[in-house]
Amino acid sequence: MLRYYLKLGILSIRANWALSALMVAAIAIGIGACMTIVTVRHVMADNPIDHKNEQLFHVQLDNWNPNDPYEEPNEPPEQVTYLDATALLEAGRAHRQVISFKSDRVVQPEGDGVLPFQEVVRATSADFFAMFDVPFRYGAGWDAAADRAGEKVTVLSTPMHEQLFGGEDSTGRMLMMNNEPFRVVGVLDDWHPVPTFYDLNNNPYQGPEAIYTPFSLAVTGEWGSSGNNSCWKPPEDGGYEGYLASECIWIQMWVELPTRADKEAYAQFLDDYVMEQKQLGRFPRDLNNRLSTPEEWMVNREVVDDTVSVLLALSVLFLVVCLLNTIGLLLARVIRRRSDISLRRALGASKAALFRQYIVEAGLIGVAGGLAGIGMTWLGLRGIENVFADYDFIQYLVTMDWQMVGLAVLLAIVSALGAALYPIWRACSVSPASTLRIQ
Repeated sequence: MLRYYLKLGILSIRANWALSALMVAAIAIGIGACMTIVTVRHVMADNPIDHKNEQLFHVQLDNWNPNDPYEEPNEPPEQVTYLDATALLEAGRAHRQVISFKSDRVVQPEGDGVLPFQEVVRATSADFFAMFDVPFRYGAGWDAAADRAGEKVTVLSTPMHEQLFGGEDSTGRMLMMNNEPFRVVGVLDDWHPVPTFYDLNNNPYQGPEAIYTPFSLAVTGEWGSSGNNSCWKPPEDGGYEGYLASECIWIQMWVELPTRADKEAYAQFLDDYVMEQKQLGRFPRDLNNRLSTPEEWMVNREVVDDTVSVLLALSVLFLVVCLLNTIGLLLARVIRRRSDISLRRALGASKAALFRQYIVEAGLIGVAGGLAGIGMTWLGLRGIENVFADYDFIQYLVTMDWQMVGLAVLLAIVSALGAALYPIWRACSVSPASTLRIQ
């Protein structure tokens, strides 16, 4: 029977191709507008490391002003101090632990006539690559021994590797930064988490850094931080050493805790650590430590801008308007087919049979509208990309994966079926006797 209803639906669509095209266009435009914003929001809110979401935790310690919380109502600072980051790292109480911050270095490429340029560098500890499942094309990251020794080693992203050394394996070669030589130990494969969940300061959609160096090396070299720096009181001593010993927060810390028991044990360890520091005159606020999964941390930092949510609501309303137009067009089709409906009812067709026929026909229109809507979505995403072409990161926010393609078709079918319910009910309610008597 389904094949029969499909055949009737196709014949009906072809018989009223202009009206059918208008319905498909209405659905496609509504789906395109809605799915454009849904796709952008999906990318912005996506968890790039969802497979390890229950094992990774962002660390927060409340060392802030006793008279004023970092954020209302009682949020602890989003970063940690150098004193706490290094103490927790050295304690080694987690399966893996990562501390990191952003800095700026001047890269000095090889060759005459090639100008130096400034680049953002991530200074981090050795577990960064293993904890966040960072893939490598050549080589690997450094180990904990290199981190402790402050070896001048570096890992490059693929674009930076190709820019500096071309397509050849660059491991073992030297890179000059700020007149200091760094040995390349690894080159990353394609890795572009969006958002950069491990550091949500500044622009979380800018993408990962192109150069990575040991954290201890950056501190020994007195590299400045180019990320967020906040202090609730000025350092007691001057210079870089005073900055390291201060209550200023500028370092992101993550730990990997494979089991619930590990998390509970580490949470207790943090509480014990803070209580010890209180005896030394630090941490004047009440105990307020946090361990947040990547998903929880992204929600906490509101990585999805409120403007996107407003646009999403408007796009849904626009889709509703398009569906109301579709309902009007379907009602017009019912009016035009009253005679055909009445004749079929008079010949014995049941309301259920008519309902199945017209619901299949509406489904066909929905599929066509969904496929056309995918094209409209693609055009909408390209429009956003062109409008914000000055922002390099925009290309990563306007990508449509298969999940979004499937959602577009499903939304179109559901929308078409929903819009068709009232017109189909009207069609099934046509009285054969009155219509045929008029004829």
